[in-house]
Amino acid sequence: MRSSQLRGVIAATATPVHPDFSPDTDTLVPHLRKLLEGGCDAINLLGTTGEANSFSLRQRLAVMQSVKDAGLPLDRFMVGTGVCSLDETCLLTQAAADLGFAGALVLPPFFYPGIEADALVSYIGSVVERVVPGQLALYLYHIPQNTGVPWPVEVVAELARRHPVLRGIKDSSGDLSYSRGVVAAAPGLDVFPSSEATLCDAGKDGFAGCISATTNLTAEVSQRAWRHQDSDAGRDAAAQAAAQRSVLARKALVSSVKAALGVLYGDIDGWRRTCPPLSARSAHEARELSEELEQAGLALAS
Repeated sequence: MRSSQLRGVIAATATPVHPDFSPDTDTLVPHLRKLLEGGCDAINLLGTTGEANSFSLRQRLAVMQSVKDAGLPLDRFMVGTGVCSLDETCLLTQAAADLGFAGALVLPPFFYPGIEADALVSYIGSVVERVVPGQLALYLYHIPQNTGVPWPVEVVAELARRHPVLRGIKDSSGDLSYSRGVVAAAPGLDVFPSSEATLCDAGKDGFAGCISATTNLTAEVSQRAWRHQDSDAGRDAAAQAAAQRSVLARKALVSSVKAALGVLYGDIDGWRRTCPPLSARSAHEARELSEELEQAGLALAS
């Protein structure tokens, strides 16, 4: 029987970085606390929004260790552990298990195009075989516009049948028909679309919540949408969160989220910095973004 407490509003957290592009965990940890106290049920650490694949293996392990050392509730964390190398994916996933994280989010093996279904099944089988999970749950990460490699619905269903440790999937494709297809094909899995707009109808659609970049900023209103599903209050909250997300997504999403966090925390130059190859929003753009978000009901500057 699959069960997990990683449900509801899950923020795909951004990662602040130093001028040398190394992770700034002293700045990250207070942000994580604020998210958990301000409406997020859980956090996705070191995902796409967290620029994980711009960091070295050593840097990713250091971020994971810093979160544990800070005393944050790791039972409310899903950490991204996917890289091109099977060996390093297993190393990061085992580290997540050993440190006590609740979940690990695994990318498909990417870079090589045209990967066949049986190869995807074999890849996850190798991860499961090599990792001693303890209490760790595995989640698939479906973001084909970035990886070039989708998780076909039939593959997800087969993996769910074979591996009880697989608890769910994060669907960042933006295609809700895919999310609904996974719900139908693998009803025991937790399915997380990437937009807050889905929260008010999550129960009806069979979704377990959402994992979203923009809940770095929209956590409070998103939680209202989640808690008040199938009601006017829930629909209004979801519409407000969707409008705020739309403002943030007009340009590069990760850069916009970080620029907005810079305004929120009064540290525009520190928070808006992104790792290569992403381009940071300028301080002027960050302030303009703040004004647009205020018009959408989200005030950042005090």
